[in-house]
Amino acid sequence: MKKSVIFGAIIIALGLLIALGPQFLFKVCAHGEDGYPRCHWSGQAEIGLGFLIAALGACMVVFTDPKTHLGFSIGVFMAGIIALFIPNALIGGCGMMTMQCRKVAFPALTAESVVLLVFVAVTTVYIAMKNPQSSPKP
Repeated sequence: MKKSVIFGAIIIALGLLIALGPQFLFKVCAHGEDGYPRCHWSGQAEIGLGFLIAALGACMVVFTDPKTHLGFSIGVFMAGIIALFIPNALIGGCGMMTMQCRKVAFPALTAESVVLLVFVAVTTVYIAMKNPQSSPKP
């Protein structure tokens, strides 16, 4: 099995975990007294980013050109940064630190995003070093 298929499969799995985790595994708050809390919207935003990451991982499995893999890796890295920032800085969550989103969902999303970022950074360096002709020329 090619390494690009393994890399793509791991990225797909992490993307699906980011997308579906807040909905099924570690749920965010659903309803507040005055409508939907911010943690709900953080979970909704993570759905889109997680599926984007999974789609880019699927493209890594389908396309075989090293330059294309490098581009997909960079795209996944940037989406991973946004996935990390959504619960921690961009949208946030409930003000109460005892809520489910603050105790379980956001730490899990942070851990998943960090694992994704580290994995993709290592993968990107591996792809760039394995194929020096794909590196930009000065």
